[in-house]
Amino acid sequence: MNVDPALLPAVTLREVTADTVRQICRLSETLAPNQQQMVASNAVSIAQAHFEPHAWFRAIYAAEEPVGFVMLYDDPERDSAYLWRLMIAGPHQGKGYGRRALELVLDHVSRRPNAQSVKVSYVPIEGNPAPFYQKLGFAPTGEVEDGEVVLRLHLGGA
Repeated sequence: MNVDPALLPAVTLREVTADTVRQICRLSETLAPNQQQMVASNAVSIAQAHFEPHAWFRAIYAAEEPVGFVMLYDDPERDSAYLWRLMIAGPHQGKGYGRRALELVLDHVSRRPNAQSVKVSYVPIEGNPAPFYQKLGFAPTGEVEDGEVVLRLHLGGA
């Protein structure tokens, strides 16, 4: 679906707080069953992030409404960040929010001095997000990690 970015509400990435954590966790419940097989729940992701010092995670908002969740493995010592999780709640899919959120994430990563690329992986089952990532410039690396196909996007100048 092609969405005119000028028609989208402002998409922002915001810290998950004590006041918003339950609402952000509930967004996972709106995914279709096949999508739930492809991405961990936001509750599990947030719990994992608290035990991983290089986790960077944010809620995705469209205007003032939470619509998704994103998490990176972002070690400034490495030249590549890893897009660990990206989910857009079922009712908000196809509206351009995922694309805009990923653009904001890529901007965040590209500000690091060593940043050269971002990797992501997906479960190779029907309905996987490979076409979404490939439209944004991610390309297969030929790697498979834990049964997931790995893609990489080289950042500008790298």
